[in-house]
Amino acid sequence: MLKRAYEPPAKNDGERILVDRLWPRGLAKVKAKVDLWLKEVAPSTELRQWFGHDPEKWSEFKKRYRAELKINPAWSELQALARQGDLTLVYAAKDQLHNEAVVLKQLLERGT
Repeated sequence: MLKRAYEPPAKNDGERILVDRLWPRGLAKVKAKVDLWLKEVAPSTELRQWFGHDPEKWSEFKKRYRAELKINPAWSELQALARQGDLTLVYAAKDQLHNEAVVLKQLLERGT
């Protein structure tokens, strides 16, 4: 599942994994109820800054991010966690359609 960091946790969230490189602004760690902060799986700083959550760059962002994930050991860690049970990818972006968690969820669902 996907969930914004600012939404309250639910019992059916499973393991809650924050997939942002930066901690969500203004959110207390206690309130976030994150089980794991896997910031290493997030896009590189350069890619994140280039993208800037611009929907017009979405297709290119997905392609570049998938290329980064192919050589990222944190991606293997996330895949292993997904095989163990339910998890929720937690992110801070306001845009719920164009963010790294969406890409990660799609890849996990495909099993790639």
